[in-house]
Parts: sequence; structure tokens; C-alpha cells
Amino acid sequence: MKKIIALALATLMVLGMFAGCGASGADGLKTVTPGKLTVAISPDFAPMEFVDPTKDGQDMYVGFDVTLAKTVAEKLGLELVIMPMSFDACQTAVYAGTVDMSISGYSWTEERAENYNISNYYHAGDNEDEQILITLASNGDKFATVEGLAGAKIGAQNASLQQSLTEEQLADNELVLFTDLGTAVLQLKNGDFDCIAVADGNGEAIIAANPEIAKSGFSFVVDEKYTGNVILLQKGADDLTAKVNEILAETESQWDAWYEEAKAISGIDQSYDDAGNAITG
Repeated sequence: MKKIIALALATLMVLGMFAGCGASGADGLKTVTPGKLTVAISPDFAPMEFVDPTKDGQDMYVGFDVTLAKTVAEKLGLELVIMPMSFDACQTAVYAGTVDMSISGYSWTEERAENYNISNYYHAGDNEDEQILITLASNGDKFATVEGLAGAKIGAQNASLQQSLTEEQLADNELVLFTDLGTAVLQLKNGDFDCIAVADGNGEAIIAANPEIAKSGFSFVVDEKYTGNVILLQKGADDLTAKVNEILAETESQWDAWYEEAKAISGIDQSYDDAGNAITG
């Protein structure tokens, strides 16, 4: 997080070229661009946010968080503008004030709470309830335990909860950080590392698209405070945060349907056993 903040400060002047901070939006809310709600996402995280290759423009971005972003914009009377960027860059953009918010599968962390306005929790199915490792299916249960993971190289997305969990619970392993999950899957296949730390729902989406990958059998211990998702807003954006929290409360009954729809689009229609093997009958 310190690196993110340093990057934000260093790039603030450059990023500022893309924004006109302080413009009033619907209901007097100040947004980066008049009449628009700019939302940063990292579209490599199915079923939360990802790209539908059959569509183009803004319509190509789909998933639970995209549906949530559309709903927030609609209820605020603003035009939604999705800003795709890497996961760490999303956080930098919010910190620098070049986007109004980022909705990108964030877990609550103490560092984020210190540096951003954090929305109330929302829950996308069981996506965040379990944090796991995925590996090549040919490894079987080789990496199912801490002992089996000894010496293994583990990939995690930079500035993510998975990075923190790996650092805390697998401190003796070599951690390799990446920015894009799609590229990381290719690296896993190429043997650049042995496992990738992911949210369970994201792992299922990756496995659905890559049958040569499976769950390793290892699960991190996840504190309850990390099992929901939050929206990141700029520190001090209290009015917008309050409106977002109102919308979250209003839409809670729709979250399960949004998640099931996102899973269907992402191709998660196959059941797996605890070892990550496809159930065929």
C-alpha cells in the first residue's frame, strides 16, 4: 500500500490531465466529470469484472461489479464511464482523484481503510468466503498442505488480499507479484510459478476456461472481515460514500441474482470436488 500511495503522489500531476475535479453531478454530488460517474475496474477477475469478447466499447465489460456500477450510476442519475486498468492502478486512480471510485472485488483491509473512503460491505455469492491456491492439475495434491508447499513459488496479484494472505501464512515461500491475472495464468502454465493465490470464485472461473488447471487443495485462513467486498472512494468523499451505501442497502436482495448471472457469463457451469476435479456424473 505504501508503494501505491507513493506512486499516486508521483503521478498525480500526470493523471490530473484526464480529470476536472470538483464538478457537480446529480443531486449536487461532486464528480470528476460533470454528469458522469467514472469507475475504475481491473477486468481480469471473473466473475466479478471481465471482458465479453462478443461485445465492444463499454458494453464489453461485464460481471457482478459492472452490474453494481451500472446500478449506482443509474440511481445517481449519472452516465457510467468504465475505466479499465490494472488492479494496482485502480487504487492509485482513486487515491489521486482521477476517478470517482473503483469497484473491483476489493476486500476490506486496514491499509485501505486508512487511505480511502470505504463503502459498506456487499457480498457476491461466496466469491470471497474462501481464498485458495490453484495449480496445474497434473500436480495432483502436491501443494495441498503447508508442508507440501515448502519451496513452492506462489504468484499473487500486486496490492491484493491474496498477496497479504500469502505473505502472512506462507511466509517461507517465494512470492511472485503480477498485475494481470490473464497473464499470470499463462505464466502458471509455462512453469514460471507453481501456484496462484486467488479468491475461490475467481479460481473456478479460471478452471472453467483452463481444464489443465485445478485447485491445489490448500485454503488460506480467512478472517470474517475479509469475506465481503467494498467499494473504494477518495478520502473525504463523504457525500458520495453515503449515497453509495444507501444504494447497497437498496439492492442487497438482487446480489445473488447478479452473481449467478455473472457466473453463467463467465462459464462457471461445471461442478468441482474439493480437489478441484470436474464432477462428471
